[in-house]
Amino acid sequence: MTPEAFVETFKPYAKIVYEVFGLPWRAVLAQAALETGWLRAPVTDLETGRNSYNLFNIKGQGPAGSVKAYDHQYINGRLVKRVHQFRAYHNYEESFIDYAQLITENPRYQPALAVAEDPEAYVRRIQQAGYAEDPRYAEKLIQIMRKYIRDEAEPID
Repeated sequence: MTPEAFVETFKPYAKIVYEVFGLPWRAVLAQAALETGWLRAPVTDLETGRNSYNLFNIKGQGPAGSVKAYDHQYINGRLVKRVHQFRAYHNYEESFIDYAQLITENPRYQPALAVAEDPEAYVRRIQQAGYAEDPRYAEKLIQIMRKYIRDEAEPID
């Protein structure tokens, strides 16, 4: 999926997360884009190929169970490929809602919520809270937001 098609498809879900949970929609949409490679590499089960509808690579059990898939983790500064259980959903909307609940209900993300009006500060705090192990996670999200996910009031470069 192209970045433009991805934004067009998933922006309504991100806007709902903003309206209901107060999370910055641009940051949430950038996370979904980065975590799935613009939906070119979504989490699917290694054995069955079943789509998890997991846009945020959240591990564990979801409303539709889980799928077994590879994950890349940084261990002692080295990128390592491992198999993990990832949450599965019935649809993409569930994925967005579950992400929002995880962020708003887990105390470790409170510093990010405190700066939710600033999407760039929010992603820096999400990274600091340990959402992802990639040392460039926030930087990558900021690049995605600046290039592809603009606020309607912002001029496009």
